[in-house]
Amino acid sequence: QVQLVESGGGLVQAGGSLRLSCVVSGSLSSFNTMGWYRQAPGKQRELVAAITTFGYTNYLESVKGRFTISRDNANNTVSLQMSSLKPEDTAVYYCNVQWPFRNYWGQGTQVTVSS
Repeated sequence: QVQLVESGGGLVQAGGSLRLSCVVSGSLSSFNTMGWYRQAPGKQRELVAAITTFGYTNYLESVKGRFTISRDNANNTVSLQMSSLKPEDTAVYYCNVQWPFRNYWGQGTQVTVSS
């Protein structure tokens, strides 16, 4: 029943901005942690940013000051505003929502940053 639908990926030049959004349907509860992960070709998946129900955030060190995660609990959405993008940000970005003992993923959206 739980489904995550992502949007906003695409191609952008270095220094540009992009906003990713994820809508969660069939949510069991708003008491959860939502986040964005990314995986570049040949590399391990890594956590980019996460946010709790009440707004506590955690960021990958390399994106601090450039990316901002936010959520709208009323509409069950989580977004990632990405600015000052770098070629090394190129990856497939995955939306994630995690409840205690439950974890769901989006299908992934490609972000490509050209130099």
